[in-house]
Amino acid sequence: MDEKYYLKVGRAADLENPKERRLYRFLEMIVGITSLLILFLAVILSWKFPIWVAFFIIVYDFYFLLRTIYFAFYLKDGYSKMRKNERENWIKKLEEMGAPQNGINVQSYREIYHLIVLPTFREPIEVVRTTMNCLVKTDYPKDKMIVVLACEEADRENAERISSEIKKDYGDKFFKFLVTFHPSNLPGEIAGHGANDAWATKEAKKLIDELNIPYENILVSSFDIDTCVYPKYFSCLTYYYLTVKNPLRASFQPIPLYLNNIWETPSLSRVFSFSSSFWHTMNQERPDKLITFSSHSMPFKALSDVGFKQKNVISDDSRIFWQCFFEYDGDYRTEPLYYPVSMDANCAEDLKTTLKNIYKQQKRWAYGVGEVPFFIFASIKNKKIPLRKKLSMGFNLIEGHISWAVSAILIFALGWLPLLIGGPEFSKLLLSYNLPKVTGLILTISMFCIVFSIWISMLLLPPKPANYGKSKNVLVVVEWVMIPFVMIFFSALPALHAQMHWLFGKYMGFWVTPKVRK
Repeated sequence: MDEKYYLKVGRAADLENPKERRLYRFLEMIVGITSLLILFLAVILSWKFPIWVAFFIIVYDFYFLLRTIYFAFYLKDGYSKMRKNERENWIKKLEEMGAPQNGINVQSYREIYHLIVLPTFREPIEVVRTTMNCLVKTDYPKDKMIVVLACEEADRENAERISSEIKKDYGDKFFKFLVTFHPSNLPGEIAGHGANDAWATKEAKKLIDELNIPYENILVSSFDIDTCVYPKYFSCLTYYYLTVKNPLRASFQPIPLYLNNIWETPSLSRVFSFSSSFWHTMNQERPDKLITFSSHSMPFKALSDVGFKQKNVISDDSRIFWQCFFEYDGDYRTEPLYYPVSMDANCAEDLKTTLKNIYKQQKRWAYGVGEVPFFIFASIKNKKIPLRKKLSMGFNLIEGHISWAVSAILIFALGWLPLLIGGPEFSKLLLSYNLPKVTGLILTISMFCIVFSIWISMLLLPPKPANYGKSKNVLVVVEWVMIPFVMIFFSALPALHAQMHWLFGKYMGFWVTPKVRK
């Protein structure tokens, strides 16, 4: 058996050893159990010990206030660095640097190739064409770019039509342009982004081997099909790759901004999209906690070393980081690029479908809680990683998913529970009278930090369509009052729902977010 067989586990059933299978199944359940236990205790303790719960919620809300202020500074710094990197002339810096001094054996940046993998499934040709146009407009030499349009056999008729048109229009604009078709129903696979990406990258490897391009000279970018790169993305990425320490042990994470169709989306979707963009901007300021998400880039050598992306997981974007982390015995990290890519905000033909899709998309993202059992199981098996590093990474991972599911509910609901079920004796106390006032004041102060978020959102907005009046700008400001509603019903609840899938062994398949351009 392969020494690192555990790096291919997607769920408990993938393990042959019964003891290991039972252990992994238990690990799949622990986050869901913990989240439910916290919510259950919140109700029981509010009934039995309302005074203690009242003091706890005041402290917790104050912690939320400090955390909000803390993240506001991160957002400011991350945004400033992003704008600085957008203005930088990366090609000039690359031309001036000469041979890198960080171990990459090239004499010039022109020896670095970019492999761009674009998995697609039933997306409109307009979406694909927009993505291709952005690739063409980048300032990096196109004769060093290999583009792979990764289609699915399950959508062959539609995909052949689209890929034929795209190849006709763009095939000669890059060094190489490949179209691949991922076969359906392959054993050991979950149909979705990861399996398609792995198939396409392996097909590209055949070409790379024929061309004798050293793997160390290739950066692979795995992009969602709606990813629109900004003009300097690949030159910025190349500069980071040729200047950071130990670049073969790092992935590179841009900032996803959901702006492609932001003016077409309903208000709630717009608030959700900006909230997601801000979260990822803040995370760039916490590189020790940064894990690959959605569209990202990495050395082809690292991807090859781990046997490419796992084909039996939903959250392949984060799993590839953990694959590399354990393959290299903890010597792997994610480098923040402080450079944006633009993607689609969730938008459907009508409001009801849009809200439904937002919930589904958030649940799919939160389904990444499946990284917790993988991390713990792999940590048990890999004895070479320092315990301190395992504990730090593990705590960040577990705490993040639990907070995702319960924090908003505790913040906005727990302040009222002792009043509702704490009994008549608690109702007579001055504390019961002041509790909603104190918690309300703390949360109101916290909401003032949203003013900064509103300002950033106005700066990020692309030019308004000609038929949109000034009232649309006012709406963009006013709609932020929905943030508590968004946090509970379109963040916490889908996260809790995703945890229940793992808790009860009702595993999800991959759900493709519909792309609609109006």
